[in-house]
Amino acid sequence: MPQDLEPRLLRAFAAVADELHFTRAAARLYVAQQALSRDIRRLERELGVELFVRTTRQVTLTADGERLLPYARRVLAAQDELVRAAAGDERPLLVDLNTAGMTSGRILARARELAPECELMARFESGLTWAAAEILAGRLDASFGRFAGLEPAVQALLSQQPVRFEPMAVLLPHGHPLTELDRVPLNALAGETVYAGAGNSRTLEWTELARLLFAGRGISIAPPAPVAIGREEFERIMAKTSTPVLAVIDFPDMPGAALRPIIDPVPLSPLSLVWRKGLRHPGLDALRRSAAELAAQEGWLDRPSAGWLPERDMSLMCDNK
Repeated sequence: MPQDLEPRLLRAFAAVADELHFTRAAARLYVAQQALSRDIRRLERELGVELFVRTTRQVTLTADGERLLPYARRVLAAQDELVRAAAGDERPLLVDLNTAGMTSGRILARARELAPECELMARFESGLTWAAAEILAGRLDASFGRFAGLEPAVQALLSQQPVRFEPMAVLLPHGHPLTELDRVPLNALAGETVYAGAGNSRTLEWTELARLLFAGRGISIAPPAPVAIGREEFERIMAKTSTPVLAVIDFPDMPGAALRPIIDPVPLSPLSLVWRKGLRHPGLDALRRSAAELAAQEGWLDRPSAGWLPERDMSLMCDNK
């Protein structure tokens, strides 16, 4: 009989006991079904008992499984209590959404429904480059954005969960000729100068994605300029400069501007939920569950056949699905 059991194995046992279904239990734990089955077999081997009866139609607890389940639950409850005591049970989870009214906001709203006892506090800053540094400094808990745009040394300290391949769009100022189109072919932007956050140290990952998209297409990125802070200032600067803005299809409505999807190809902005490795918080659990639930319902991780995405982004998104 082992002197120590890994809590992960006990969590696998409890999840399968709750669901009586390996696929649902694996989804609940955000692991592959094969990994879950491997953990259950290891736990059975270490305990020297069979915990489940598995058939092609159903999964049931054995007598030993029924006997040991309450003990496993008590151990897990004690561990959760220890983690909450260390982190502060009442500590809110600080989540940067970048901009109100977008995909991340929907995920946060659903997470609040899933965990009404948790305080999930929104922040509306700008860019994953900035947010990642804040997460690692302990001033922020989670954020959303393009994970592939971060430095490898920063990526190594963070965890991510792919959320959505967001179709990109262009925000056109009032009177721009392309507003006559319902959808804008990418080559129709040739000769245009498009704002994509150049010079903003908080959004380096977004500007890099724009450079990759525009390369060889005759589309220029607007030169660095002071960052407009707040919606009203953004609207004022856009009206003054008449510069199109690279965005995503869920970008909030702007008076005096028209949002048009980009096609031929459909460029995709890879959105991930990002947090510090090792972070344990019930609010984070709710965020992850919310993101997975909405992604499945909305088909957010179904890549369009005509979609454009850098290979590096595709690799990181698919490896973590």
